[in-house]
Amino acid sequence: MKKKREYDEDDVKVRATKSSRSRPRTRTRPKHDDAVTGFVVAVDRGRYTCVVHEGKKVFEVTCMRARELGRKSVVVGDEVGLVGDVTGDAGSLARIVRIEERRSVLRRTADDDDTTAEGRIERVVVANADQLVIVSALADPPPREGFIDRCLVAAYAADIEPLLCLTKADLAGPEQVLSYYAELDLDHVLTRPDGDLDELRERLSGRRSVLVGHSGVGKSTLVNRLIPDARRAVGVVSAIGKGRHTSTSAVALRLPDKRESWIIDTPGVRSFGLALVSSDDLLHGFPDLVEGTVDCPPNCEHNGGECALDAWVAQGKADARRLASYRRLLSSRAGDTETGQTST
Repeated sequence: MKKKREYDEDDVKVRATKSSRSRPRTRTRPKHDDAVTGFVVAVDRGRYTCVVHEGKKVFEVTCMRARELGRKSVVVGDEVGLVGDVTGDAGSLARIVRIEERRSVLRRTADDDDTTAEGRIERVVVANADQLVIVSALADPPPREGFIDRCLVAAYAADIEPLLCLTKADLAGPEQVLSYYAELDLDHVLTRPDGDLDELRERLSGRRSVLVGHSGVGKSTLVNRLIPDARRAVGVVSAIGKGRHTSTSAVALRLPDKRESWIIDTPGVRSFGLALVSSDDLLHGFPDLVEGTVDCPPNCEHNGGECALDAWVAQGKADARRLASYRRLLSSRAGDTETGQTST
């Protein structure tokens, strides 16, 4: 009797199809040498508006972020490389394939205790800014030096020059606020509804300036006066003295001058968390106190005890309000939200 043949895998023949043929994998990515340079001026639900210069022609291109960027975020102020349909025609869509190295990054956390299981949440406000314009009303709502201090710390940490813009000067004088910052070389401008904005325009000329401030301080009103076509929403101050949010997203707007002058209007914020700012950078936000720490004991936490800053203030070399604000920020960074007063 003939023995039955046993089959093995060599007897199985499978014809490879186009879809099943293996392709060699590579980590090499396209260099996109032909990418066009764009400047991100707005971000809205996964779509990015970029300004492109082509000779003397300037136009806007709508883009999406290429998958190859991974988890890298694209923010207003970024300079990026674009490929695809960069004509800017209606219905066209280009891809952002490269983010150029950022010259500066302005960061904040929503609050000093804004954390997740992975750690503290960092929010990049804007990239490549030259100047941080801190907008504060002198009345209605009243100025909040604690918020200004936080913005100054963030500006110094990002190596961005700060400018204090005091609005509603028709309702109150600036003496109290300016005396608080008398020891700092802090530049400032005053504005009033019936006054011109020539001085402010001069400070903004040829720069990329970020405007930050509490809701209701008149930030959007300033933008509309500087750029009439901006049509930024303007809100009112509530009965409890807090402004209502009007701007909902950051947007870069070009000033109507002959220079590359841009202002970046940001949403009104009620807090400017500094959880990701180092202790050294926090102290550098108070240059009037730095010299006073020379006589502090090693590893001094500057929260009292043998801290030399108390004697420095007692000798009249710094304002006691400045030291109190610095220590509030130290406490809020440590998670003591009761004394930290994160929304001051």
